[in-house]
Amino acid sequence: MLRAALTGVVSRAAVRTAVPAIRPLAMGKRLYSSAHEDESFESFTERYVKFFDGVEDLFELQRGLNNAFAYDLVPATSVIESALKASRRVNDYATAVRVFEGLKDKVESEKQYKEYLDELAPIRSELGILTKEELN
Repeated sequence: MLRAALTGVVSRAAVRTAVPAIRPLAMGKRLYSSAHEDESFESFTERYVKFFDGVEDLFELQRGLNNAFAYDLVPATSVIESALKASRRVNDYATAVRVFEGLKDKVESEKQYKEYLDELAPIRSELGILTKEELN
């Protein structure tokens, strides 16, 4: 560059890089989640029971719980049961307690939460899981 300034000679490479490259804009169809088919409650339940049955580590379990509770529905008791067994399999009691905290936040009323607790009582006693309220 200094030589070009002193001699007035400009190299071809300098001229080539000075020209801006014109790239065409990619125009494509934008896909939104509403374009996908709606998943039925039964297929949701089946998918997450299968997912939690195959969980092998804590990260995978917590990621699955986060995804399952992100939907605008309360997971079926079979999904919760499978998640509790997975938390036992990865040996994480705290996550099992948090499953019930998430369930309490998702249900519409205290009555519905008690119904879930009653239905899940056998698995809770089998695995020795207490709720946050019972721990206090």
